[in-house]
Amino acid sequence: MTTGDRQAASRPRTTAGAAARGAGSRACAAPSAGATCGPRVDAATLERLARVARALADPIRLGMLDVMLQGRERCGVIDPAECGVPGSTEPDGICVCEFQRQFGLAQSTASYHLRVLRDAGLVTEEARGKWSFYTVDGRSMADALRALQRALAPGVASGAAGHGRPRT
Repeated sequence: MTTGDRQAASRPRTTAGAAARGAGSRACAAPSAGATCGPRVDAATLERLARVARALADPIRLGMLDVMLQGRERCGVIDPAECGVPGSTEPDGICVCEFQRQFGLAQSTASYHLRVLRDAGLVTEEARGKWSFYTVDGRSMADALRALQRALAPGVASGAAGHGRPRT
């Protein structure tokens, strides 16, 4: 017997599956008859919710939404007429240049973040000449948040029992 054979013979003999499961673990049970489990919403809705989740998953974008929700009046933004923005009325939204100033971003970076929010349907854009102003689309935001709750936590609001129930 070679040295390699002796070393192999002295090792405990386990199968890969038994080692992965660990001692005392049980196999998963088969689903009960008639049980179904799967997404409660269609694939298109899940895709939209993923875009919304990605848009909300960045602190800069969350800050931008907060600034938009506060509005022009509360944020002390520059008067668009002083900058030569065309139009007879003041725009409702916040200009890209204001996000640059508020967050210390390059124009391209601010525009990228705003595009992500727009593509997720959370904000609308009003173009005036070379300026773009953004506002939160309140209805779309509320719809997205309700859809996220329906998809991920349907029993939480009602207090229904389930595996996803938060601990108190």
